[in-house]
Amino acid sequence: MFDERDLHPDVAAVRDEHAPGALVYDTERDFEVLPTSALTDLMMVVDGVEPRGYSADWLPAEHPEILDRLVGDDVVVGAPGDGSVAWTTQTTPPVVLVKPRIEGSPDEFVSFLVAEALVQAGLGVPEQFLGFFRESYPAFAAATPTDPTATYQLALAVFDAYVGLHTREVFASWADAEGHAMLADAWADAGERLQPRLDGLGRAVARGETSFPDAAELAAGGVKHGLDVPAPFDALDALAYREHGASYAVTWAEKVFS
Repeated sequence: MFDERDLHPDVAAVRDEHAPGALVYDTERDFEVLPTSALTDLMMVVDGVEPRGYSADWLPAEHPEILDRLVGDDVVVGAPGDGSVAWTTQTTPPVVLVKPRIEGSPDEFVSFLVAEALVQAGLGVPEQFLGFFRESYPAFAAATPTDPTATYQLALAVFDAYVGLHTREVFASWADAEGHAMLADAWADAGERLQPRLDGLGRAVARGETSFPDAAELAAGGVKHGLDVPAPFDALDALAYREHGASYAVTWAEKVFS
């Protein structure tokens, strides 16, 4: 199920700085939530496990059925919609998993995603949205008028913006750091590609050309890159959000949809 991944020297340096000893593997199969059989294999290559656990009470009554796989006392790695790279600090050492769906992507982009996961693991931010919202997720869902799937998509975007508030200083520092030139270029290039999509985002939502959750995903990327994002997403680019987390997100949703 797992093959150790060769790391670009820039990425190896990020691992040494932010998540020393972390294991980085390619997985044989794609996954949303890592299946039990693969978890068993993973336990064979780590020194220890400390399951974090997510309570079923943190899910609203109406939610996508797949989210039921996140709750319980076992180790949960990955979540629906969390992209091509997953990571966990529930193991010792931390583990980063690169899914085969990423094949065909530019090497620099893949390297950045792996480096991003290593930075996130080292910073100790929540691994997934439910660990961020915890018991506040039902209140967030109640504040949104969208269907349960769109609400989950919006929650992921809001969570990504929160994580971006923590990681972007690290990413920005790569431009001046020795040994990180490739990653700095990849991060800057992604931001340059994103900015034109943000420029007309407010109008696209107003005209119904872009859904609110889709717009939130783009805006979250803008927050991660320190770009200008339109209202109401600009309120997520705030020190208060970084400090207060889920409670701020709930208040934001209540104000946006009131």
